[in-house]
Amino acid sequence: MTPAGVDTAGQDTDPYLWLEDVTGDRALDWVRAHNEPTVADLSSTSRFGDLQAEALEVLDTDDRIPYVIRRGEFLYNFWRDAANPKGLWRRTTLESYRTDAPDWDVLIDVDALAAAEDENWVWAGVTLLRPEYRRGLVSLSRGGADASVVREFDLETRDWVADGFELPENKSTIGWIDHDTVYVGTDFGEQPDGSSALTTSGYPRIAKRWRRGTPLESAETVFVGEVDDVSASAAFDNTPGYERHFASRATDFFNALRYEIRDGEQIAIDVPTDAHSGVRHDWLFVMPRSDWTIADRTYPAGSLVVFDYPAYLTGGRDATVLFMPDSHTSLSDYGFTRSHLILVTLRDVHTEVSLHDLGTWEPVAMPGLPSLATISVLATDADESDEIFWSASSFTSPPSLLYGDSGVGVEVIKQSPAFFDGDGVVAEQHFATSDDGTQVPYFVVRGSDVESGPTLLYGYGGFENSLTPGYLAIAGRSWIARGGIYVIANIRGGGEYGPNWHTQAQKAGRHKVYEDFAAVARALVAQGLTTPAQLAAQGGSNGGLLMGVMLTRYPELFGALVCQVPLIDMRRYHLLLAGASWMAEYGDPDDPDQWAFMEPFSPYANLSADADYPQILVTTSTRDDRVHPGHARKLVARLEELGHDVAYYENIEGGHGGAADNKQAAFKSALAYEFLWRTLAPGS
Repeated sequence: MTPAGVDTAGQDTDPYLWLEDVTGDRALDWVRAHNEPTVADLSSTSRFGDLQAEALEVLDTDDRIPYVIRRGEFLYNFWRDAANPKGLWRRTTLESYRTDAPDWDVLIDVDALAAAEDENWVWAGVTLLRPEYRRGLVSLSRGGADASVVREFDLETRDWVADGFELPENKSTIGWIDHDTVYVGTDFGEQPDGSSALTTSGYPRIAKRWRRGTPLESAETVFVGEVDDVSASAAFDNTPGYERHFASRATDFFNALRYEIRDGEQIAIDVPTDAHSGVRHDWLFVMPRSDWTIADRTYPAGSLVVFDYPAYLTGGRDATVLFMPDSHTSLSDYGFTRSHLILVTLRDVHTEVSLHDLGTWEPVAMPGLPSLATISVLATDADESDEIFWSASSFTSPPSLLYGDSGVGVEVIKQSPAFFDGDGVVAEQHFATSDDGTQVPYFVVRGSDVESGPTLLYGYGGFENSLTPGYLAIAGRSWIARGGIYVIANIRGGGEYGPNWHTQAQKAGRHKVYEDFAAVARALVAQGLTTPAQLAAQGGSNGGLLMGVMLTRYPELFGALVCQVPLIDMRRYHLLLAGASWMAEYGDPDDPDQWAFMEPFSPYANLSADADYPQILVTTSTRDDRVHPGHARKLVARLEELGHDVAYYENIEGGHGGAADNKQAAFKSALAYEFLWRTLAPGS
């Protein structure tokens, strides 16, 4: 079968290529012409107004937890609310933070900055210079794109540093070495050999050491990757007493070559390229993503082992095993305080936490952590103290912020408000059987008095991202409290059961992602929770591709689909924006052998005039410079050409998340839930 948009000679004949012109007048005219009827239709009801207002209240409420990170004596927070839609970067002390009304010191008012400079600035983060934390490298995005400008900010004068470090809009990397020096990766322009300073994925491949007061053009090159890499970078580890310089080449999304740079020499850190690894003090931590045999010992994928780092560089391979996975348990995360190692594990997608003394690796008690909740480490000050900020939540319990010292205990110091009656809601875990017999877990969240009805199934299934139980503030209000059933599918492609849960679904195994999701959909009907006509599915980005596959291969299972910022044209995805960086996940469509297993799961290549498709809402963002909006646009254009109805909305701002501020996010949420209620429960 010849894929849509490609003739037998392999040349593009796609009539909708012009929709890939992101900001072209013709393309944006098409966007506005499609936005108008969708917005007019879906926003015309009083329910839409209620859905939008309820979502905005969740996003804007002053009662939500202001999450913080410590830098020196202060706790820093970025905050958006109704009065400050673009947000405030601010700080306070721990003593003040623990009160009901902290005294916040505002450092940057992004709304005021945007107004003064007539720019649609979206906060993209800040990196502070230790140990004084008086200077920061601030990233600001136009409209929410991944690309950002960088400026140096003085926290004492509360102003931008004249002639400070500054970068124009790009997907740059920058990090402090000392007050007068940074590592920087950006678009340095064409190189002397004619090559690009960027990879084919659009990220930096050259890292330079840039000194204050000198032009960027004179910065010293310290590390260079290949054009076909995903990215390359250098970084300085400023841990007192263990200062080191590192560099890495991401050869694809899941593989990297790592080096220590010492006196200009690149010393290879010989660990598996697909492993997660890091150096802390004189320890090298390695979490292999595939079975690793070294020194006559095999460490299974998903284990965590630690080596003596200086000895490792000279050939030593004695290791201590810190975690060993089993068929039910995987390592989700690990981190450090000054004295302890923190392990966060998932057992059948339920969180468990353990602490261990650094060096002896003996377990340490951690009193005060709640059971039956999803626990995550929000922030530590690993070089200064044993302080930890934790988050705890569940599907029905709003997040709590816990604070304490590792090995001593924690206490709740902040609590988010409840946005729906959790006492009237039940959450249950079930397992569906996929086509190859694999048991696939999924969570069902519903009112205790709801036996069946409109059901929304959410999934992602890629890049080793795990979907764990967490508070459903907006879904709880917009869906569950109104009588809907909400389902999260922990399909393969994620990391819920460790690296193998993901790696078996890469490339030629990609079909398992879609078979798992379809198996969950069938199980929901078999349970009597819903019917195909009342079952909807929702997903974004890689989850948007999942929705596209459900549309083209499993249309009979669903009554509605919400497809957000999706990948759709898998024949051309690697040519669009950051798409080339994902070939390790999906495959290379220019390789005929790989296209053979990709083509059945490229929605754009499999659309049909004769199919009976479920109703679909497609949304994206013009300013998404990660997943190209052309995917969504071309899907809609092709569906319309084939005679199918489709609703479309494109936020002309918003970035990859689809929204640049809370108001836009609430509007986008209301569009989706209004579409779902109208489609699955007409007349409701």
